[in-house]
Amino acid sequence: MMPWLLSLLGLVILLLAGDALVKGAVNLSLRLGVPALIVSLTIVAFGTSAPELLISIKAVIDNAPGIALGNVVGSNTANILLVLGIPALLATMHTSECSTRKTYNFMIAASVLFIALAFRGVFDWIAGLVLLGGLAYVLADQFGEARNHRNACRGDSAEEPEGADPDMPGWQIAVFLVLGLIGLPLGASLLVDNATIIATAYGVSDTVIGLTLVAVGTSLPELATTVMAALRRQADVALGNVIGSNMFNLLAIIGIASLVGPIEVDPAFLQFDLWVMLGASLLLIPFVYLGRDITRIWGIALSALYALYLVVVLI
Repeated sequence: MMPWLLSLLGLVILLLAGDALVKGAVNLSLRLGVPALIVSLTIVAFGTSAPELLISIKAVIDNAPGIALGNVVGSNTANILLVLGIPALLATMHTSECSTRKTYNFMIAASVLFIALAFRGVFDWIAGLVLLGGLAYVLADQFGEARNHRNACRGDSAEEPEGADPDMPGWQIAVFLVLGLIGLPLGASLLVDNATIIATAYGVSDTVIGLTLVAVGTSLPELATTVMAALRRQADVALGNVIGSNMFNLLAIIGIASLVGPIEVDPAFLQFDLWVMLGASLLLIPFVYLGRDITRIWGIALSALYALYLVVVLI
């Protein structure tokens, strides 16, 4: 009974921490004169990807490569199909108003690079340095854009993100960010650890656990953050969170984890799961390039596709 109660406690912590992180990120963007999208691609994406990082490193140390890779590959698939699908069931996300083409291109490039390195059969320190080099390039580009935007808007009355409080003191913004960044990995750890205990009791393999249970569990911070962002009509935070988190998962998490120890690639990843991840990423093209909003119909379609993926993996 205790694992079930601790899993529920982890879920509650995730929801509260997600709300705090969105509030802090949006108000920080207002205070710095930086678009909320840029903040969500850095601070929010880093915070919501912390559980994946901790779990992948632990999996490498414990010699469980299936969980390390399945955690990232499954989480990226869940981020798009589940994390964008479920919030769209609650409220339409007006992603047509977001300018995410460049960052989306970075995410696709990171996905292709990750798949290419996976065909080497192992993520070793060489692959890790390549991935971290890609991350450094993306972060440098985003910080450069943020600096240019702040300089361009200096002295102008830029439009405030909806739900932002221009009078919120700095200490309160810091409290929201700290609570979010601490609460998200804590809640995910409680949920994943205890849910894994429940799952292993049924004899499920490490790879399947990584692709399903751990992947969904570590995607819950993104889901919590995106749900709150959708309800607050912060589509830029929602979409930026998913794109940034996916890039961070591929470039930073496996990049850092592969420096801890080599991660063997299961042939099953090369035959199916990596291509599902890439296919899910390409599903964002209508929202990024064609100016479509993520409506409830899209939410149903994305959620149904993820449910089908889970069925195939479990069978």
